Amino acid sequence: MTVQLLTPEGMFQPVPYHHVSIGTGTRQVHVAGQIARDAEANHIAPDDLTGQVAQALRNTARGLAGAGATFADVVRLRFFVTHWSPEKMDDFMAGLESVTDELGIPKPLPPVSLIGVDYLFEPDVLVEVEAFAVLD
Repeated sequence: MTVQLLTPEGMFQPVPYHHVSIGTGTRQVHVAGQIARDAEANHIAPDDLTGQVAQALRNTARGLAGAGATFADVVRLRFFVTHWSPEKMDDFMAGLESVTDELGIPKPLPPVSLIGVDYLFEPDVLVEVEAFAVLD
């Protein structure tokens, strides 16, 4: 096993992710920020955070697969969401949960950060996902 996920005793719970990951492989995979666009750069789910989260994670899975990795190899996920507010959490989680089984995303998640930003590189981009994985 190249990735061990854990939450040491005394760390804040419940959260839908582990607080710690340990990667023991020798190859690192870094998937650049993925957004809700298809292979032809068509916009997927404009103005829909749930749909954009799902598509960005599908694109992340494609990037991982290109390097021979899956979400089981991920040691960290980082999400950037525009104009974040706590009221958006349900829509965000709905997008994640809609592809969890499809993409083999572990539950609980690996360590994850959700960072609110004012703006991503184009106005229709509501979310961007980065993934970091370790392989033997």
